[in-house]
Amino acid sequence: MTVRDQTTPLSEGELRAALQDFDAVLPTLGDMFSAQVFADVGTPCCKILANFGVGYNHIDVDAARQAGIIVTNTPGAVTDATADIAMTLMLMSARRAAEGERLARSGTWEGWHPTQMLGLHLSGKTVGIVGMGRIGQAIARRCHFGFCMQVKYFSRSPKDIDFPAESISDLHALAGGVDVLVMAVPADPQTHHMVNTEVLKAMQPHAHLINIARGDVVDEAALITALQARRIGGAGLDVYEGEPLIPKALRDLDNVVLLPHLGTAALAVRVDMGLMAVANLQAYFAGKEPPNTV
Repeated sequence: MTVRDQTTPLSEGELRAALQDFDAVLPTLGDMFSAQVFADVGTPCCKILANFGVGYNHIDVDAARQAGIIVTNTPGAVTDATADIAMTLMLMSARRAAEGERLARSGTWEGWHPTQMLGLHLSGKTVGIVGMGRIGQAIARRCHFGFCMQVKYFSRSPKDIDFPAESISDLHALAGGVDVLVMAVPADPQTHHMVNTEVLKAMQPHAHLINIARGDVVDEAALITALQARRIGGAGLDVYEGEPLIPKALRDLDNVVLLPHLGTAALAVRVDMGLMAVANLQAYFAGKEPPNTV
């Protein structure tokens, strides 16, 4: 077993060497196993990519299959932590917490007054969740039980949920009827730029957009334009299109909360992710079906 002593993404050479030299690889989200990488290697030694994380859009799964490589992920381990970050962003964006923290640190705060930094009160509002898988449902549960929010959602199919939640079949209608729109879909060609200019225009002027999915499910340029024009109330982002690059135009705005992909950044969660990835490897080499094959 070889343990890499760096946490930065694998280089182009390391990506190819990993497939050529090892029976199994445990990659992270920065390790871009593209179709070209698989093509360059030809017949790999590697038989399984046990991804450390639930999202696997950095791996061309079709190309991996064609090369005879199984891809697995770690879905259950990340659900609650990612839902918690969604709630963090909802509260920070709606209540202008990041803006307020900057004011408190600036030394220019003049003290409390009745109209200072008025934000959106979340309790009793309506949340729209795009993508009602494990994470989407965990967010919905927190919103419903924790904040008495009405839950609406857009999903490929209606879900059997044990609390009130309304399925909306049109994304634009959902965007126009909620106070907070939360993106919780996987990244794939069907969800690329799912939130675009038209969806942002459909949102109410006070509404907030939250993205804890993947950066490219939101058209970042369109979002910047909407935020600059104050067309929506604000946004909270944990992921970005060109991650780790965050456009200066986005960083300059005071009506967006920016987090550095903290979705699963808790020690216990990362340990659980690692153990789940190892369980996938153990199952494969024991001749069994890995529990989380994608």
